[in-house]
This record gives sequence, structure tokens and C-alpha cells, in this order.
Amino acid sequence: MRGFVSVVFALVTLITSGCSNPNAEQDASAAKAEFKGTYPIQATVTVGMVADLVREIGGEQVAVKQLLGSGVDPHLYKPTRDDVSSLMKADIVFFNGLMLEGKMAETLHTLSEKKRSIAVAEHLSAERLGHSAAAHEHPDPHVWMDVSLWSEVAQVIGDELSQYDPGHADQYRERTTALRSKLDALHQYGVQHIGAIPADQRVLVTSHDAFRYFGKAYKIEVQAIQGISTESEAGLQRVNDLVDMLVARKVKAVFVESSVPRESIEALLLGAASRDHKVTIAAELYSDAMGDADTHEGTYLGMMDHNLTSIAKALGSGSVPSGGFRERK
Repeated sequence: MRGFVSVVFALVTLITSGCSNPNAEQDASAAKAEFKGTYPIQATVTVGMVADLVREIGGEQVAVKQLLGSGVDPHLYKPTRDDVSSLMKADIVFFNGLMLEGKMAETLHTLSEKKRSIAVAEHLSAERLGHSAAAHEHPDPHVWMDVSLWSEVAQVIGDELSQYDPGHADQYRERTTALRSKLDALHQYGVQHIGAIPADQRVLVTSHDAFRYFGKAYKIEVQAIQGISTESEAGLQRVNDLVDMLVARKVKAVFVESSVPRESIEALLLGAASRDHKVTIAAELYSDAMGDADTHEGTYLGMMDHNLTSIAKALGSGSVPSGGFRERK
């Protein structure tokens, strides 16, 4: 597979390189051109969180091909032959960017020289982006964990579709406005109910550092075993430090992630138990992938409703509706 990916990248680079392509200026113009084809527009999208926004805003004018499904870790995912074919055949490509799609990031950015391709999170201003404590790491890509920031990304997608297909710009704008209204309400739901967790229990312990934006947006301390990419290793010292914290602060609940193996979290439970402190896994959260298709959690709104509601309930917020945000819609 590694050899295949290298060949694919070489081919895409050859096709899109200005040095080897005498029509480079024409290619660059094509990458910015308006849609002139037959509807629906064929949009290829990497992760579900982006794909769901494109579906909502695109409506019947846009057909979405999503490459990464439920439970798939985008940090480690390697593109298949079918993926590359979908990218090359697409009218327009949307992806998160900020190195979330680590194994296919170069291919995606190279493709943007020939085809209209949008790294949606990279349209946010630098001051809005978070970084790892390690200075050498790229900006944190998990922007969707702050619903208010993801609402800004929805605007990016709406604007791009309006520019690409100006004949339906009014519909894209209307859908964008309606979606952002729902997202704003969900964000306020999170602020209210995460904020009602008792201060001494307002700590979120997860497998990898995907919840940094979540912590900042909803005022909850986040502690993770791995860094912002699941390629980073969980060190023994980090596990021991977290066990010390769980015991000292009497934290009783930690969380696993749907797209990350749970072994490192289970190591925390064993470590705490060896010191006579019981810790349980409260719930499975959605971090780098949404839930199964055709479920509430298989939408961005549902995914974040699940996360916000599960965390608030598990950590002692007393005001959470039994049906979560969905109950209040």
C-alpha cells in the first residue's frame, strides 16, 4: 500500500505540476472556474464532519462522495485506488486541512493546483487556531470540536459553493444561514450544560488531544494521553501522571473515543484501581469521526449533541435534558 500511495502522489504531482505541464496557467484558471457541468455537482469530501456540512448546504444541487466513514481515524488513513479516482473525477473537493488527513495531505494540496479544492479549516484566521504545546507541531486540526468555530467553517463552505455555482447562490446562502442558526443554538446548549458541571469535576480525560478547542469553548479542563495526532505514542510517564491526577482529584469518569483504540484509557483504570481508586469509562465520544450513517450521531449536529450531553451527564451537570439537545429542537 505504501508503494501504491507513493505512485499515486507522483502521478498527481506530475499531472498538476506547473514545471511539467505547459498548460499550468490554464490549470490554475480551471481550479477557480465556475461550474459549467451537469447537475448535481460531484463533490468529493474526506471526513464526515465536513461532508455533513456540504450535504446540508449543497442540497439537491450537490452530490457528496465521502471518503472516510464511521470509526475511521483520518490521521492514519491511507487513500485507496477508489479514493484517488473519486478525487480526480470530482467537480469540487472539500477537506479539513491542517494536516488532519495526514497520509493524503500532500496529494490533496497538490490536487488543488488543478481542481477546485478547499481546505475548510485553513480559511480560519491564525489567531482562531490552537497549537500543541510542542512548538514544532502544526496547528490543531480538530476545529469542529468548538461548534461556534465550525459554524464559521459552514460559512466558508456556503461562500465557496455560491462562488462556484452562482446560479444557485441564493439557495446556498439560505441553507447556510439556517444551518448556522442550528449550530449557534447547539453551541449555547453546550455552554449552558458543560458550565453546570461542578468545578472540581470539570475535567475531561480522553485518549488523544482532540478536545482542545472543546475545552476552550466550553470551559472544561482537558487531559489526554496522546497528542493532537494519534500517530504520537502514549508514554508511560504520561499515563502515570494522569493516574496521579485521577487519584488526587478523585475523578471518577474518563472517556474513550470511537476512532481510537481504548487500551491506553484502560491502562488508566488499572493504574487507578491499583491505588484503590475506582474510575469508570463513562461514554464513548466521537472525536475524529462521526457515528454510523443514518443515525443521529452520523450527523455533525448529532455527534456534538452526543458529546456535549454525555460529558455533562457523566460529570455531574444536573440540568441536562434526558434527550439532549435533540429534545429541545
